[in-house]
Amino acid sequence: MFDVKEALVAVLARAKPLPARLVTLSDVLGLILAEDIAADMDLPPFAKALVDGYAVRASELVGSSPKLAIGEEIVAGKTPTRPLAIGEAASIMTGAPIPPEADAVVMVEKTRRDGAFVIFEESRVAPGQNVLPRAKEMKEGEVVLTSGTWLNSARLGLLASVGRCQVLVHPRPKVAIVTTGDELVEPSEKPGPGQIRNSNATLLHALAINEGAEVEVLPNAVDEMEILRGTLARALEFDVVLITGGVSAGNRDLVPAALEALGVERVFHKIRLKPGKPLWFGVGAERPAGCPGPLVFGLPGNPVSGVVGFLLFVRCALARLSAREPQSAWMISGRLTKPFRHRGDRPTYHPSRLLEANDPALIRIEPLEWAGSADLRTVARADGFAIFPEGDRDYTTDEIVGFLPLD
Repeated sequence: MFDVKEALVAVLARAKPLPARLVTLSDVLGLILAEDIAADMDLPPFAKALVDGYAVRASELVGSSPKLAIGEEIVAGKTPTRPLAIGEAASIMTGAPIPPEADAVVMVEKTRRDGAFVIFEESRVAPGQNVLPRAKEMKEGEVVLTSGTWLNSARLGLLASVGRCQVLVHPRPKVAIVTTGDELVEPSEKPGPGQIRNSNATLLHALAINEGAEVEVLPNAVDEMEILRGTLARALEFDVVLITGGVSAGNRDLVPAALEALGVERVFHKIRLKPGKPLWFGVGAERPAGCPGPLVFGLPGNPVSGVVGFLLFVRCALARLSAREPQSAWMISGRLTKPFRHRGDRPTYHPSRLLEANDPALIRIEPLEWAGSADLRTVARADGFAIFPEGDRDYTTDEIVGFLPLD
């Protein structure tokens, strides 16, 4: 039986970045760039005014309150029709090209009009003042974004500024969610005797969306082998398959056998972990067009077990498929706010809250009262899970433990 670290190593060894594809600019927010991007022209393509005011020769503004004749008006989107004449200032708007022979712009607030003339009240004007030179932002052919860059809103704006309406990126992983069990009814239905509402589909959908995946929830598969195999066969067309329930050791836990019949290679089944010991992981056969085989996670049916399994393994796999660096969940730590008694031969992930501390660098962890792996209400109050290693031990206030964040 693998421990958590061994299981994660096995998952990540089989999670490779998805093949890059060309995607329109409107759909790449949050994705990882898979090519270098170069400027297709100088930006700005001309020397432009940074303020509303007057384009001048700085050398002509000498003496007390110098006065220049007002020449042409240059608005944004228009180009000057002639060079700046001697003894002349051109009225100019922010973003407009400065005329030939001009080398500075004086903001309008530091001038006053006098008929056909403008009087300058600024005592000193230096060449280049309030002017953005041509190619100051970037030069034609210069690489402005490199492969591997995470695309945020500012970088999308930069892509648009260099005319890239499509870019090569690692796409969002496509995730299929399959719930199993005769006892499940939709959340809109009131359960009858022996039935429960299907909360896992909603829960896993939200977790996967939060990691940037595209998600489809397939119809619930009842505990009949042929129906289950049909649903799983459809799910194996996706990049990642999340199955809940049916992976333990009961007579109706049919998922492992159904996956084996569909050619999914089992990598491991069961982990030294509480909650979530029955977790199953495997890899499907390579799909058409050279797409890698799907990563298949059989998560226990109890919702908290599914959450812990998702956070420990699925979240990291989705990051790797997206060409992002998976976060090491066990590297976060903090101090307990109260004593805690741990009993058991497996590491326990216990729902806990993070509390503010006087020192912002100090994480304070408060374990919550918890009724076990079916108790989703407590997890809804939690910020994540305190990690208590295997073995019987009484922890004291201020002891340092690991912490697995929920978001």
